[in-house]
Amino acid sequence: MDFQAIINGILLFVLLLNLFILGTSRLGTCIKMVSLQGALLALLPVLMHGTPYHALILSASALLLKGALIPWLLFRAIREVRIRREITPRIGFIATLLLGALTTAAAFIFSGQLPLLPEHQHSLIIPGSLATLCAGALLLITRSTAITQVLGYLMFENGIFIFGMLFIKAMPLMIEAGVLLDMLVAIFVMGIVMNHINREFSSINTEQLSQLKE
Repeated sequence: MDFQAIINGILLFVLLLNLFILGTSRLGTCIKMVSLQGALLALLPVLMHGTPYHALILSASALLLKGALIPWLLFRAIREVRIRREITPRIGFIATLLLGALTTAAAFIFSGQLPLLPEHQHSLIIPGSLATLCAGALLLITRSTAITQVLGYLMFENGIFIFGMLFIKAMPLMIEAGVLLDMLVAIFVMGIVMNHINREFSSINTEQLSQLKE
């Protein structure tokens, strides 16, 4: 079985999900796509490094957190704050989608100039990680709703996760688990913050936070 072709297929689908997320305003759809992205990325440790306990633990933890627990918390958050769409993005959805396509192309061009090892020259690991990092950063920059910005952080972490696959044998499990647990804690904190903001100010638009005075 050609595992490299499967890995490249997964990463190509992840890139398409990046663009889809950047181009939609529906929060529920965005959460589902980020969840699907996380579930697909959870397969990478096993596909790239076989089935040692290290790779299995990382895959299982990533699937649980990225594919199940964090999306469930986010769906619970949007039910509590009663918001379904990104209403006032800082940059329009079409413009954001075009920027996402440009950064994805730039990621491929940049990775093509790097002096890669022979086994990585035909892999989408590096361009996939760079493009996902850029997509997460774009979501953070162009959106004003706190929930969407949490999704941007998750996509950004997905890009780091992809890049980390190149160093999984040298990187201790505790460091990798720490990244995932940090993101889990961030989701809990953001959920609490959004709940309080919505209850007190009837809005979770981050631009309105600048109006608060001491």
